[in-house]
Amino acid sequence: MSLKDKNIVVTGGSRGLGLGLVEALVDCSARVTVVARGADALEAVRTRLGVFTIAADVTDETAAHRILIEVRPDILVLNAGMSPPMRRFDQVSWADFTATWEHDVKAGLYWLQAALNVPLKPGSRALVVSSGAGVSGSPMSGGYGGAKRMLWFMAQYANGVSEQKRLGIRFQAIVPLQIVGGTGVGDAGADAYAHAMGVTAEQFLARFGAPMPPTEFGKKVVEVLDDPKYAGGLAFGLKGGTGVTILEGAAA
Repeated sequence: MSLKDKNIVVTGGSRGLGLGLVEALVDCSARVTVVARGADALEAVRTRLGVFTIAADVTDETAAHRILIEVRPDILVLNAGMSPPMRRFDQVSWADFTATWEHDVKAGLYWLQAALNVPLKPGSRALVVSSGAGVSGSPMSGGYGGAKRMLWFMAQYANGVSEQKRLGIRFQAIVPLQIVGGTGVGDAGADAYAHAMGVTAEQFLARFGAPMPPTEFGKKVVEVLDDPKYAGGLAFGLKGGTGVTILEGAAA
């Protein structure tokens, strides 16, 4: 479908992968609202790209409902995520192990529930950005891999509720299959694993093959939104060298 004039909300869209997506959506003439906490970063993206911005904590349940009622998006992209504390498994504390659950999963729960309960309009789509760590794990980032897999599961659960309530909303998971340098989460992960392996961060990232910078990530997400063959799938893998692959189709 054409994204021209579509009303789109992107959480965590002021930097990193989220900013790359916002740039790609603006190039498609979509009407984008960026939700993030940092006022300075929001002002910079508003000035440069002409998007709407809302300063909010994505883990605030009331903010999720308020913003969806106010903006009424055709498409919701839940991208906001914290950089996990990086520790070897035998050294990680419980607080660090669960940090991404307290942020990423909590935010996902509140926004997905809001999408179902407000609800979004029939025909709307909600994308949840997961991670390749949800497929293969991430032993130095505590509960991060489990948290990202939980977001994938939650998209599936939300589809079930949408069908039961006949809402006509489609929930899907976006799964970057490589660590992306130049982002907060990506650089933290690359630095930690490179140090453990005794290589440079650049050498570690090269193991993934062709890079997928934020701008390329954004274009691939736009492809998922724009191409009808991806309208019904549940989870999509994104990689620099191979593009978009369907990891899990529609539920039976």
